[in-house]
Amino acid sequence: MKVIKTDIEDVVIIEPQVFGDNRGWFTESWSQRKMEEAGLFYNFVQDNHSFSAVKGTLRGLHFQKGEASQAKLIRCVRGAVLDVAVDLRKNSKTYKKWVSCVLSEENKRQFLIPRGFAHGFLTLTDNVEFLYKADNYYNFEADRNIIWNDEELNINWGIENPILSPKDAKAPKLSESDVDF
Repeated sequence: MKVIKTDIEDVVIIEPQVFGDNRGWFTESWSQRKMEEAGLFYNFVQDNHSFSAVKGTLRGLHFQKGEASQAKLIRCVRGAVLDVAVDLRKNSKTYKKWVSCVLSEENKRQFLIPRGFAHGFLTLTDNVEFLYKADNYYNFEADRNIIWNDEELNINWGIENPILSPKDAKAPKLSESDVDF
């Protein structure tokens, strides 16, 4: 397992070892021991799996506030996505900064996002399957989002008119949010 640092401390890209031959390939998608050996200590309690049928679908920016906040270990097992993490920790030197990476079935990379971040992804292909582990259970009352094209964040999604859910289309700006990290 290779851990790649990003421009935001604690957000890392993980490249698992992939063993292949004429039959196909094998990889460990999760090993708590290997994560801890790399200095990454998380206790994941929930797995989530989503499907997006159409290229250009944007899901996010989502987060859970307060004690319900979630760290996420993310991967794309079918298709490809542009995955984005936004630092919402007000006392962080990277507050309001974002980092992104491409996750795909080909590169098998994973994106580790700690608590205190908003998260979103844009599908780069049709028929995307997206999985992530969370270290806290989903909490409806703490569920929040921020509009994907907030000028204050200035995220380069590479798209002008993504396909959005009604909830994401009506999301508030960061300045109108009740972020409390």
